Amino acid sequence: MNYHATIEQIKRHEGLELRPYKCTAGKWTIGYGRNLEDNGISPSEAEEMLLTDMCEVEEQLFNEGLLDGLNDARKAVLINMGYQLGVSGLFKFKNMIAALDRKEYELAAKEMLDSRWAKQTPNRAKELADQMLTGEFQ
Repeated sequence: MNYHATIEQIKRHEGLELRPYKCTAGKWTIGYGRNLEDNGISPSEAEEMLLTDMCEVEEQLFNEGLLDGLNDARKAVLINMGYQLGVSGLFKFKNMIAALDRKEYELAAKEMLDSRWAKQTPNRAKELADQMLTGEFQ
């Protein structure tokens, strides 16, 4: 079987769409005609997407200098929050970021918990605030 030729032919026929769209059958589709409703994604595809998105968040935070001087556990808190909220959402935590700049981790953790985000996702917020406070993975 000539997989390369078959793949190239399917790519040409399907076209590449990087954002979800409704196909002619009315199904949510992405990529080269991947029917998300019937096929979804595999665990390995989900892992790859997570890694790609997480690395993008990390790069944005690194470029902004937000990760400077933090240990891995505290960097992970910011990456986790940036992943969930988007980097622009994370930057709304101005008091937390100011506390981090001063290395006031207890205050940073308190600021994390004094937010709408903490009310919406209390278990995640508590775990990440504890991690920020202690500097150790929970």
